[in-house]
Amino acid sequence: MFAEENGLKGDPRLQAISQAIRVVPHFPKQGIMFQDITTLLLDHKAFKDTVDIFVDRYRDMHISVVAGVEARGFLFGPSIALGIGAKFVPLRKPRKLPGEVISEKYSLEYGTDCLELHVGAVQPGERAIVIDDLVATGGTLSAAIRLLERSGAEVVECACVIGVPDVKGHCRLIGKPLYVLVEPREVDKCSRCEVDSSFG
Repeated sequence: MFAEENGLKGDPRLQAISQAIRVVPHFPKQGIMFQDITTLLLDHKAFKDTVDIFVDRYRDMHISVVAGVEARGFLFGPSIALGIGAKFVPLRKPRKLPGEVISEKYSLEYGTDCLELHVGAVQPGERAIVIDDLVATGGTLSAAIRLLERSGAEVVECACVIGVPDVKGHCRLIGKPLYVLVEPREVDKCSRCEVDSSFG
């Protein structure tokens, strides 16, 4: 669900968050409207509001694990974890974690990718949320859910800063709820453009 459908309708923080995200047309390839969150990170108030909204949502849900998807989930996950008194667990691409790992492959538009989790980072029965910056198809988040569930965690929800408008109808999150702050922005009318979904 989008935040404005869940008690934040008309909240000026959401508009400020959306406006702080730079849109770069035709990056990294022709036809992509890249949602650049680095400008959100430069805006102290908008960045804090982003974290605060997630913290307010999850503070009383007894979450003990905030799992961040590489790489941009790492930018929000640790702050949210600190805010709710949980641990942060990175879900990384292959061969980035030094210890023993479990892996979960998932499909991309052209090929496959993989997420890995350190064995022992999550204990059976822990309640977890998954954080990323953007969701388009839900493939990466679904892989994250499967990875955490294989470790015995209970995935309560997935959360993203940006979600495409039709994400509710087409997102493959294997039955888990999704919480999204804002929709992707556009610069101008961009014929034959789509939102960058290379991360999700």
